[in-house]
Amino acid sequence: MRALRNRHTRRGRAVAAALAAAFLAASCAADEGGGTAEEGPTGSPVRGGAAAVAVHQEPSCFDIHVSPQDITGSIQRNVFDSLVSEDAQGNFHPWLATSWEVSTDLKTFTFKLRTDVKFTDGTAFDAAAVKANFDHIVAKTTKSQYAAGLLGGAAYAGTEVVDPATVRIAFSKPFAPFLQAASTAYLGFYSPKTLAADADKLCTGGPHLVGTGPFKFTAYTKGQDLVLENNPAYDWAPQTAKHQGPAYLGKLTYRFLKEDAVRVGALTSGQVDAAVSVPPVNIKTVEGAGIRILRRDFAGASYGLYFNTTRAPFDDERVRKAIQRGIDIGTNVEAVYFGQYKRAWSPIGPATPSYAASLDNSWPYDPALAGKLLDEAGWSGRDGDGYRTKDGKRLTVTWPASPSSNREQRDVLSQAIQADLKKVGVEVQRPALDVGTYTTNAYKGIYDVLDVSWARFEPDVLRLYFHSSNLPSVSGQNAAWLTNPEIDKWTDDAAATLDKATRDKLYAQTQAWVVEHAVAVPVYSATALLGVAKHIQGVEYDPNAWPLFYDAWTTRS
Repeated sequence: MRALRNRHTRRGRAVAAALAAAFLAASCAADEGGGTAEEGPTGSPVRGGAAAVAVHQEPSCFDIHVSPQDITGSIQRNVFDSLVSEDAQGNFHPWLATSWEVSTDLKTFTFKLRTDVKFTDGTAFDAAAVKANFDHIVAKTTKSQYAAGLLGGAAYAGTEVVDPATVRIAFSKPFAPFLQAASTAYLGFYSPKTLAADADKLCTGGPHLVGTGPFKFTAYTKGQDLVLENNPAYDWAPQTAKHQGPAYLGKLTYRFLKEDAVRVGALTSGQVDAAVSVPPVNIKTVEGAGIRILRRDFAGASYGLYFNTTRAPFDDERVRKAIQRGIDIGTNVEAVYFGQYKRAWSPIGPATPSYAASLDNSWPYDPALAGKLLDEAGWSGRDGDGYRTKDGKRLTVTWPASPSSNREQRDVLSQAIQADLKKVGVEVQRPALDVGTYTTNAYKGIYDVLDVSWARFEPDVLRLYFHSSNLPSVSGQNAAWLTNPEIDKWTDDAAATLDKATRDKLYAQTQAWVVEHAVAVPVYSATALLGVAKHIQGVEYDPNAWPLFYDAWTTRS
């Protein structure tokens, strides 16, 4: 890993320049045309035509049963259906399942399935297909990084085929979050033929990704685009959709444009019809070009920094608290995101059910306290570059960077965080790693800090992030490597009840403990900012703030 010593002056100048450029761009954008964007077309939906969507990230793996990436779930939602659907209020509705029964102990979920659903290869969807998919998720050879956790992890006891139209999923302990998990693309369904013949090829993308969804995965060019085509036989949309039958669009193309300027330029010039993750600094410019910005706050885990609590220096709570209070989060978030994103106070965002609003404004920026805590922890010396030392060793932490996670101007934000921490005497190294090395090191715990976020309209994300059964060593998402009996009990108990008051209390305790013990530093809660051209109508968000194109249509043929 590359050392960053003796580069603090250059880094400070870079931070200042980046933030100044961001302020200047915002000012120019405001002068270029503000006002509201034109409304989309009105009238009856039109069938046919195509739409191209620019996205900020290319999936590193297209297998919904393996990949934990939001981008994978967002794209594959068009191809893979779920047992149930969830509305914006958190209520569940029939989809591939027409009805369901939940045992009083919340250990067994029995689903009655539709009998008219077919995969795009002609295979019938039935109870055996559900079992084949859930067996694939939990198989050790799959190496699921997320879906297995949604399926209850070690609590999953198996899937039983009662009859072709009835399937029963069992857990060894109560698992209330299962219905919400079952509404996500990650627990969607492949054709059993695909699982039998091509399970080892699913990560690479391509036509073997066969689902029951409104679009078919037809072409993929690495580094460029992915093409989905209309499934003309589709007639089993969820009750939350606005129409039934095939999707209106004939073709849907995702273009991988990772650079913000390139993606915005493609949108404003008409090269694409929609673009995700429009940078906050460009909002006025995009709206001034007559393009609508569709907004929705992300639910789930806020973007934040997670400390590896199993190794020095973050095995010392005083050091963790010093870092937490030594970052001027509010100023940095405002400087980079211009009010479009919210400064975070909890490990989950305000749009998430059971959010603990009591944490708002509870741990402000306090560099004096940070310095005091570092002194108490023994980091009281200073070297020639101004960094703190103990026993002759510099206080240096490693925060690896991966190209696949660099979005939402997080690179600029990270420079501001580095500059803040230098002021209190902490050196932050940001080695740039390729995706493979980054992932390997993450699951082995070879880091001091990781920055992560997660979109999920369910507070059970706290269990996935902090329960000891979800350590990275078993492909879990507990990036803090936290092992704490109180957190385990609270999140287990919350997962064992549907009572809202009880869940709110338990999840509030979890959030408060994580902040109080500085296991993580929540930084911002993002808002989905989707730019949509005026000839596109009907685009909606799902509860995860992922854009849905099933009901979308275009006036262009």
